[in-house]
Amino acid sequence: MYLDCFEEVKQLTKELVSIPSIVREPHGETNCAKHIHEYYMGLDYFKRHPNQTKILQTEDDFVERHSAYAYVKGTKGTSNRTVILIGHIDTVGVDDYGIYREYAFDPDNLPEKLLELTASEEVRADIASGEYLFGRGALDMKSGVAGHMYLIKYFAEHPEELDGNLIAYAECDEEDNSHGILTGLKEFKRLKETEGFEYIACINADYSTGYNLADINRYVYFGSIGKLLPSFYVTGKETHVGQAYGGLDPNLILSELTRLIELNTDLCDEAQGEVTVPPISLKQADFKEGYTVQTALAAYAYYNFFTHSMSPVDVMALSRQKAVEAFDNVIRYANESYQRYCEKSHVAYEPLPWKTRVYTWEEYCAYLEACRGPAFREHIFQYAKQLNEDEPTMDLRLFSIRVIEEAARWDEDKAPMVVVFFGSIFSARIEMTGRTEKEKKLLSAVEQAIEAVQPKCGNPIKVRMFYPYISDSSFMAISDDVSAIEAMGRNMPSWKTKYFYDVDLVMGINVPVVNIGSFGKDGHKVTERVHMKYTFENVPNMTYRTICDCLS
Repeated sequence: MYLDCFEEVKQLTKELVSIPSIVREPHGETNCAKHIHEYYMGLDYFKRHPNQTKILQTEDDFVERHSAYAYVKGTKGTSNRTVILIGHIDTVGVDDYGIYREYAFDPDNLPEKLLELTASEEVRADIASGEYLFGRGALDMKSGVAGHMYLIKYFAEHPEELDGNLIAYAECDEEDNSHGILTGLKEFKRLKETEGFEYIACINADYSTGYNLADINRYVYFGSIGKLLPSFYVTGKETHVGQAYGGLDPNLILSELTRLIELNTDLCDEAQGEVTVPPISLKQADFKEGYTVQTALAAYAYYNFFTHSMSPVDVMALSRQKAVEAFDNVIRYANESYQRYCEKSHVAYEPLPWKTRVYTWEEYCAYLEACRGPAFREHIFQYAKQLNEDEPTMDLRLFSIRVIEEAARWDEDKAPMVVVFFGSIFSARIEMTGRTEKEKKLLSAVEQAIEAVQPKCGNPIKVRMFYPYISDSSFMAISDDVSAIEAMGRNMPSWKTKYFYDVDLVMGINVPVVNIGSFGKDGHKVTERVHMKYTFENVPNMTYRTICDCLS
């Protein structure tokens, strides 16, 4: 059977896009969740079973916001096997639309405004084709959520086709710190206990796009890429610019770090024949306020690091290695420069006093405890806890820096140093190899779904083994050893005070994942657009067949 779903999914997508739900902005994410909940409550099935749909407040100190979910219990048999559908309802901001900001949520009128912005020939051609729907969130990823809404409606009207259960969770806060999915995991756990759900698979509907302009393929992704944020806090030795060799500039060390890390293909991670993109800098700054002729006291940087097979332990070891290499290089460079300067100035050269000094956060805490006793551990934990209570909205990366700065006050050695740490949330890599029965079942179901839908799709549908962008799929399973995650926590200054990765909660769900999602172009850009036929028709049909086969 092939579902006739195009028009309904299109209409649902337009409705969702018309509701501004920019991450962290008040009310938007909640308004979108309420709309989805009201849609479900308007269906006869949920009028009879109102306890099977819910709007769920996210556990988040920053702003009140909500997610929404609904589940259908199949009547084909007595199985409690359950498939989870997930998709996020928040979007990035719309400041990039400038004076056309209000049209970002108006798919009907936005294309005309884009033409006034002298859009590229590619965009103009896509507008003329009538094949794309434009708007913030149309691609990333309200169209995917709309497809799930349609499927919940379909199975609510045809529960006899389900030998098991189907739950669709539309979560907020994917674009920031994933509070939505983390709150959802707790709800999944509750349903597991109260309804007896046996989770067997998760289908995400996040977006994909071509790898280049010539790429005509559509993509389905098993598993997910992992992401870590190796971060570096660097202290130097200040000096007056007139005494350039009298100090050590932390910005010089960071610059060398960036040179060694950014776009370094030796740091790409490979598994199952697929390769991550190399790390790239996301922030590099010192702490000087205003202009002075004194060099900076300290600086920091952090870098995006994708993984397919590397554990957090591997990434930390590599990051520490690069910090040592950068420090060594800078000391050598500074001494060579100083020696040449001395020769030019006809003065005697003496080597500069700097020594390479690099710690991981775990090593630095152990060093300070050895120097200052157990009081240090208690102090730094209480400091971090109080900091989060006093400033709960502080950016997680800055929070980590503040904790390290406090720790450095206990350090009697004021020599320049680098502290390496993880500065952001952990997005776990998920690698599917067919090692479990659940993985084998999902791999087979998706393969059959693609085979069935391919004749209806005008483009080849290709399978890849790692979803290449950060998504909430990363919270549905764990491929790393628990010991590696515990080691990661020991290298996070925010651990258990502002941030905690609950291994037990994730392991309580722990299902294989696949991304059967929207397809289009220019996610997070003004010209964001979703390909309608593939997303509104092919994707829901592949998802439908995957659900049925998984529960068969």
